[in-house]
Amino acid sequence: MSRDEFRQYGKETVDYIVDYLENIQKRRVVPAIEPGYLKDLIPSEAPNAPESFESVMEDFEKLIMPGITHWQHPRFHAYFPAGNSFPSIIADMLSDAIGCVGFSWAACPAMTELELIMLDWFGKMIGLPKEFLPLTENGKGGGVIQSSASECNFVTLLAARFEVMKELRARFPFVEEGLLLSKLIAYCSKEAHSSVEKACMIGMVKLRILETDSKFRLRGDTLRNAIQEDRNLGLIPFFVSTTLGTTSCCSFDVLSEIGPICKENELWLHVDAAYSGSAFICPEFRPLMNGIEYAMSFNTNPNKWLLINFDCSTMWFVFKFIVGPPKWSIALC
Repeated sequence: MSRDEFRQYGKETVDYIVDYLENIQKRRVVPAIEPGYLKDLIPSEAPNAPESFESVMEDFEKLIMPGITHWQHPRFHAYFPAGNSFPSIIADMLSDAIGCVGFSWAACPAMTELELIMLDWFGKMIGLPKEFLPLTENGKGGGVIQSSASECNFVTLLAARFEVMKELRARFPFVEEGLLLSKLIAYCSKEAHSSVEKACMIGMVKLRILETDSKFRLRGDTLRNAIQEDRNLGLIPFFVSTTLGTTSCCSFDVLSEIGPICKENELWLHVDAAYSGSAFICPEFRPLMNGIEYAMSFNTNPNKWLLINFDCSTMWFVFKFIVGPPKWSIALC
């Protein structure tokens, strides 16, 4: 494709996008197709010669659009909010044009530094403690953009597992690592996202799913009792995943009760605010995250309420893992 063709087709594509979003209400929200519908409509092998742009767009409208679930439709009420916006689309176009892979500062300095500044801005906007913010002087925190809240849950679990295993290996240098790992146990409520359970499966640690109260919230006493019961069995509690805005009913675990228990027992406290964390931009909602100062990691999804294209999950860490006289003992058998 030549530069002139790109300019022409690019403009036509933008016009298509605008027309699609302005007239989306005329389309069916959920497609009326069956699994495998596309297989018999397109060639079984990749074409040997290119097709015209007009032909590609005709196929897109005729073959692809009938299988699209229109998340931007005004009558789409499934899953969670996923608003789009023209500024976000334009930003994606610029990002795609630059085409950087920002896996390190040297790979793309502007990308890395802009990410840090944006996470500092956003953290301040939602009222995170300054210890979480990347640009806090002499701070021990920082942030990064992940692809999903599920990935955030997994990464935080791995970080917590790494820290506790480091301490265990120091205390029990001659014990097989697999035996030490088998003693670890994490906690979440029955309303937590399924990614917490998957993270524990992949991380090869036990998970105890706890009951909630009448408002579907995890409470401090429930967690405290579970920790004591598991310690009596020779297990090592090390990680708690709490939720601010559960996927099922937007309930809020009581951080103000859970946080002190995590601190007392030296457990890593993660706060998954994927669904509703963006709402903390409004000061009147911030009492719902009382106790956030006890957390060691926090994530939220701007792609849900802030009109940012998927995938954008912002995550912050603050390193304050306590290494001191252990409050637990284990039975190595």
